Amino acid sequence: MELDRDALDDVALRLRRAQGQIGGVIRMIEEGRDCAELVTQLAAVSRALDRAGFKIIATGLERCAVPERAGTAQAAADRALLERLFLTLA
Repeated sequence: MELDRDALDDVALRLRRAQGQIGGVIRMIEEGRDCAELVTQLAAVSRALDRAGFKIIATGLERCAVPERAGTAQAAADRALLERLFLTLA
């Protein structure tokens, strides 16, 4: 299954932000920052990664919902794959 380039660009942007957040968390650890602050930032990173994953899955669902593919063996295989991917993030 091939994904939309614009959607992937959005995912890459989200991941770059998450990468920056992870760097910030590492700096916080090195500086000995408060545990509550660290957990809050880690939760933000986790949400950013989840959103990137869900964006990829949503784009895949959109591609699989194309009416001319409905009922084909490929559509069924794509659906099964998307279900497995979704469950890995759930």
